[in-house]
Amino acid sequence: MPPGFEIALRLSAALFIFAAMAVWEWRLPRRRFSGRRKDRWIGNVGILAIDILAVRLIAPLAAVGAGLLAEKNGWGLLNVFDVPFWPAAVLSVIALDLTVYGQHVVFHHVPWLWRVHRMHHADVEMDVTTGLRFHPIEILLSLAIKIAAVLALGAPALAVVVFEVLLNGTSMFNHSNVGLPPRLDRLARWFIVTPQMHEIHHSVERPETDSNFGFNLPWWDRLFGTYREKPAAGDQVVIGLPAFRDASENKILRLLTQPFRAES
Repeated sequence: MPPGFEIALRLSAALFIFAAMAVWEWRLPRRRFSGRRKDRWIGNVGILAIDILAVRLIAPLAAVGAGLLAEKNGWGLLNVFDVPFWPAAVLSVIALDLTVYGQHVVFHHVPWLWRVHRMHHADVEMDVTTGLRFHPIEILLSLAIKIAAVLALGAPALAVVVFEVLLNGTSMFNHSNVGLPPRLDRLARWFIVTPQMHEIHHSVERPETDSNFGFNLPWWDRLFGTYREKPAAGDQVVIGLPAFRDASENKILRLLTQPFRAES
């Protein structure tokens, strides 16, 4: 893999998807935006910049580097059983997606992990920037989990790059303020997590928050019984958390300190 290939591919794909979703939700928003949009964008994009800096300083090679190490040293199940490249790549993408699903469920049910993850849920609106809004502690914990999964699997580095591009892209897509026609949404939910499906996960109602955990592939929620087809209140989902609805919560310092403050 040429030096810089991973960064160039992920950056170009992310910028393209971000721009496409931002234009789509600007032209055809599913929900009406409130006056907080500017402050939210500054806070959410600012957190993203801190996340990128933290990852590049602490683990510059990240999960892709783990894939390269596994390939070089023959580590992981796929290398032990000498699985050919293309089946190994497909299995790796699916297995890593399942790993992220499992991690997401755990972050909702372990109290101290929920305190870290809830910053993502505290956004009182959903748009493309919500898909970028994760606390740096969560990003680093997620990175450690992905590295462990890549090494255990022996996932090819190229498959890890593809997975990262898919994960980032689908996160921006399913958090965006856009809507698919009902018939298309019902069909698409068998292949990808749609915005209508994922907004239920961001409901202010905790039983709905603890459903629809998938980011990319929608199969795991159906398989493990965490799928919810529609919210109890119909189409009018109240998004966010009851304790963090003030506009001041969009400031970067408030976002960074939120895990250390009481939910009251």
